[in-house]
Amino acid sequence: MAGAVTVAVQNSPLRVAVVGGGPGGLYAAALLKRLDPARQVTVWERNAPDDTFGFGVVLSDETLGGIEHADPVVHTALQEHFVRWDDIDIVHAGTRHTSGGHGFAALGRKRLLQILHDRCRDLGVELRFRSEAPDVDRLAATHDLVVAADGVHSTIRDTYSHVFRPHVSAHRCRYIWLAADFAFDAFRFEIAETEHGVMQLHGYPYSRPSPARHPSTRPSGPQDQSGASTVIVEMREEVWRAAGFDELDEQESVARCAKIFADALGGRTLKSNKSAWTSFRTVVNEHWSHGNVVLLGDAAHTAHFSIGSGTKLAVEDALALAACLTEQPDVPAALAAYEAERKPVVASTQRAARASLEWFENIGLYLDQPPRQFAFNLLTRSRRVTHDNLRLRDASFTEAVEREFGCPPGTPPMFTPFRLRGLTLRNRVVVSPMDMYSATDGVPGDFHLVHLGARALGGAGLVMTEMVCVSPEGRITPGCAGLYTGRQAEAWKRVVRFVHTQAPGTAIGVQLGHSGRKGSTKLMWEGMDEPLEEGNWPLAAASPIPYRPDSQTPRELTRSQLTDIREQFTAAAWRAARAGFDLLELHCAHGYLLSGFLSPLTNRRTDAYGGSLDRRLRFPLEVFDAVRAVWPEERPMTVRISATDWAEGGTGAEDAVDIARAFAQHGADAIDVSTGQVVADERPEFGRSYQTPYADRIRNATGRPVIAVGAISSWDDVNSLILAGRTDLCALARPHLYDPHWTLHAAAEQGYDGPGAVWPAPYRAGSRRPQTGRTDAPKPRLTLGG
Repeated sequence: MAGAVTVAVQNSPLRVAVVGGGPGGLYAAALLKRLDPARQVTVWERNAPDDTFGFGVVLSDETLGGIEHADPVVHTALQEHFVRWDDIDIVHAGTRHTSGGHGFAALGRKRLLQILHDRCRDLGVELRFRSEAPDVDRLAATHDLVVAADGVHSTIRDTYSHVFRPHVSAHRCRYIWLAADFAFDAFRFEIAETEHGVMQLHGYPYSRPSPARHPSTRPSGPQDQSGASTVIVEMREEVWRAAGFDELDEQESVARCAKIFADALGGRTLKSNKSAWTSFRTVVNEHWSHGNVVLLGDAAHTAHFSIGSGTKLAVEDALALAACLTEQPDVPAALAAYEAERKPVVASTQRAARASLEWFENIGLYLDQPPRQFAFNLLTRSRRVTHDNLRLRDASFTEAVEREFGCPPGTPPMFTPFRLRGLTLRNRVVVSPMDMYSATDGVPGDFHLVHLGARALGGAGLVMTEMVCVSPEGRITPGCAGLYTGRQAEAWKRVVRFVHTQAPGTAIGVQLGHSGRKGSTKLMWEGMDEPLEEGNWPLAAASPIPYRPDSQTPRELTRSQLTDIREQFTAAAWRAARAGFDLLELHCAHGYLLSGFLSPLTNRRTDAYGGSLDRRLRFPLEVFDAVRAVWPEERPMTVRISATDWAEGGTGAEDAVDIARAFAQHGADAIDVSTGQVVADERPEFGRSYQTPYADRIRNATGRPVIAVGAISSWDDVNSLILAGRTDLCALARPHLYDPHWTLHAAAEQGYDGPGAVWPAPYRAGSRRPQTGRTDAPKPRLTLGG
């Protein structure tokens, strides 16, 4: 954030053009002028000073803190007009649930613009309203810096699109931005289940004094006759059309929305301001500057309104840009520093916004949840508000959700039991399959005993082996473990026996797979996915397509060879059962053999095993059925799938639901939902818990239990996902490499001591966190004045 610096710096840009008179552009202009009064700063805005197409603006305390340090005058003016409140109301199925402690601040968009106009004029910024900015090439030639703050439809961004390389994504919902002439007393989400489909209202006050906290039993209608609120009505495109909104004019749409949400509005009307139904567009740019031209705010990025961050991000952009221009020696260095600082922050916000956006797009999946769990799910939808965070904000609400979920007193959700067929897991934590590449001739050794044994002692409910290969040709590397010989089976039996005897209550599962076209490669740390330099074995796959250009080309499997491989899977499953494994997982993900049949990018067959999804599913389902037939009836069987290929033309979320439903119909007890690793040119969208929305979608679309994976790193994430009903189990990989006792430590950190996390008797002395440093130093008692 920018500090309160008012001195000019060497090589500071003296002529600055700002295109766009929204909050981001105006605030950037004010800051740049304040930091160097010698600058000539001009703002071009095509609209009149009082034109605005929104109503209220929400800013976070973090953003306000940056404004306070950078320009106390603006901060003071904002403080005089802010409406503050703490509560969020969720109204669903005729029930209102209120969660407090959230801390919002809002004001009218017109008021915000007036404050920024006044500040710009006081500082000597030239404001040109009703004026189209000159061509950007001309501006760049006549100014030291050009700030493109011209919004989501940025002309400047389009002009230099070959440099900025924007990617604009449209989404599935239509929304309209309206206002009401009264103040809601909380941030309100209301769900309307109409004959045409689900519609939702997002509403918040922006022009009255902050109310005192109110009881959740108050009447449903608004309680204040004064003030104003923003009201956004949103629904999926198909619902919007079915309801006839596509045929209504602006006023007819406004009246219809007021009628649908009459309870929330207390029968009052809504008003518009050139409001139109639109689809939200997510804007991402690969680069934010070109020469002395830089993008700011919606021109550079957008984040869905449901997390209230558009103006927030634009203001923070302005703060960072001004600071970088002060700190760096010249404009190119400043723009590079600005982009480096802001891009990760914006990417994180956009991930949260996308999660929130998609939650509302798929809100129909959650309507059957109990109302209080539905409310918790809504509150934690972006993954920024978590179980632990919500407990700090509103402990009584969180405890009520836990009680309804079935948590015994003092038991976090992650330590509740879960049953799959005849197996009851004592908690919801799974040690995810992790290839160790440490077997000799497919035989697991002492390393595997210690590796899996340590994690079993660490408290997880279920410990999974790595992918265990069903044949020598089905190995990924020479170090992969197998279950195609009796010697291998005996070695696995030793591991299973250790877990059952030394970590009673912990289950151990085996994951069976075949490498397909991704086999005959080096050990991971010697070159991941790189072909062996010698000792190669022939590869087989659905189609003769190499994984990488330098990879071996696999042979296309014939019908008789498919039968042979199916029998290899059943033989391995039989050995696994004899070894005593509690659960078996069939690996149909990550581009290995069975996954290769599922994806249209890797299956180009023209026979009965290729083409439509039903035909691509045929061989994996045949293998599943054959394995299920030899796997003991009382023991559960799961399937791991890649829910998206992260590549154009590949498997997507809708396909993943169909794939999961097909396996469920064949008897899969749970679906382990991973993503990607199917094609080498994938473009995954990494981030915290980035794969969990796919598990959420499958669980709530199919009703089948799921295991969520993918950058779940904290016990708080696990509690949040389970309590919200987005998953049943959470599989963690790297956290268990970092800490084999991750689950027991999670219990200790939460103060939990119960049947869901049992310390082995020899380890009980370590069940409390060791003290660090001196704790008996006397505290200062007096401060004496001079």
